[in-house]
Amino acid sequence: MTPRAAGVLRPGPHAPHRAVAACALLLAALLLLMVVRLPWAGDLGMHAAVLERLRADPLHPGNPLVHADTSSPYYSPWTVLLALSASAAGWGTFTVLRLGGLAGLVLLGTGVGAFVRTFTRAWAAVPLALLCVLFLDGVRLFAWSGFPGLVSLSLTLAYPSTLALGLAFHLWALLRKALTGGGRGLSRLLALGLLLACVLLIHQFTGAVAVLGAAAILLGARPRPSAAVWVRVGAAAALAAVVLACWPYYSFFALPGAGALDDIHRPLYDHLATKFGLAALGVPALAARWRRDRRDPLVIFFGLGLLVFAAGGALGHQAWGRILPAALLPAQLALAVEVADGAHRRLRAALLPLTAAALLAGAWTQAGALTYVLRPAALPPPLRTVHAIALWPQFRWAARAMPKGATVMTDNYYALRTIPAYGPYTVAPAYPDVFLRDERHRRDATRRYFSPAASRAERLGILKEFGARWVLQRNGGPGLPPDDPALRKAARGPGGFVLSEVVDR
Repeated sequence: MTPRAAGVLRPGPHAPHRAVAACALLLAALLLLMVVRLPWAGDLGMHAAVLERLRADPLHPGNPLVHADTSSPYYSPWTVLLALSASAAGWGTFTVLRLGGLAGLVLLGTGVGAFVRTFTRAWAAVPLALLCVLFLDGVRLFAWSGFPGLVSLSLTLAYPSTLALGLAFHLWALLRKALTGGGRGLSRLLALGLLLACVLLIHQFTGAVAVLGAAAILLGARPRPSAAVWVRVGAAAALAAVVLACWPYYSFFALPGAGALDDIHRPLYDHLATKFGLAALGVPALAARWRRDRRDPLVIFFGLGLLVFAAGGALGHQAWGRILPAALLPAQLALAVEVADGAHRRLRAALLPLTAAALLAGAWTQAGALTYVLRPAALPPPLRTVHAIALWPQFRWAARAMPKGATVMTDNYYALRTIPAYGPYTVAPAYPDVFLRDERHRRDATRRYFSPAASRAERLGILKEFGARWVLQRNGGPGLPPDDPALRKAARGPGGFVLSEVVDR
């Protein structure tokens, strides 16, 4: 019963903990609505296209975006399982993506809880850790797969990266428990090696984060692993390598040498203070843990992640920036653990109000995510003007007019990234592709087709070269005019877009 003084009801000692748990539950409900809504402002079209190709031909799906017989790192055990499930049950592609998003959300939430409980039994630590992971990024909106801030997670729930991160948390928790028991049982560590291989195949960047986390746990294990345990760990690593080498849909070990991904990852090194500055609040918590234990796994994890991230910036390998969650997550989790159950009372007293203020700042920054599932009129007035990452225009109207497997010529940024979700191909791929040998030629051909200087004969030749039977462009824009004798208007869409069928090449 809560104490009373002068007739005023005072909050009990567990009131802050209950408030944290209530906030975590509300966020879980919000993310469940995101699963239903599937807000589209990113790579959702790519992942839908992957399922479309696997459903059409599970053994030889080809390139997910263009009509070419190439492998793709998007064909993972998870996407193959989703596609087979869709075909067996007769579900639509986006229904399966929603189920995949639900599975990823459940695994991520339970994974964070399982990992945090290996550090503390304080029940408030788990919901506080979830809040820190969702809100303690920065005061500048940022969304990227593998980065589980609220806005980013809202837009990437159905991506394989979300499921891979959830599996990584469970991997770390299981590995800590196995090492606490002395690493007994070869079968347990072999199972973890298999799990690590699955994470690496499902999302390679998150797999790299998982590897650093596992390394930190091994290096920080107490007592130190014996020689016998290291032999079992080596066997598990060897099993993971064999699985990666034998995966039939793409060559995993050909990916690290791909330098084409650096350019698109340059933003990961821009505006670091405003994008991720709130996570710096976890540094004092990490320092306190380091003073207590010079081999604390979260401290080692943070150091490894920061080292690889810094090396990527110094060496010009901006794709290495995808390792940044390996620095953010241990800082966020260390803060949650220290605030909920830290041994240093003065540090806890200092961190508690700072953490509350930082969470509020992060929540306000990302409050625009509410607009993905609520109408503006349903929002409180102060939130109606909060900035949000805008959702993308849809081209379902154009995809409905084309048969699946058809190729369309377009240079529109959004059309390139959304139309393949429904089955058609584009001439040029929307994203860099390390396995597509003629990627540059396809991009150059698309630029030439829409160049004002291109002749009619050149444009018709490009359409014939790539088997493009459809053209999507703005009315009055460059390219063959919609009233050209070689084209027949098939559909009109918002923004002045016209879809035409090529009838004479």
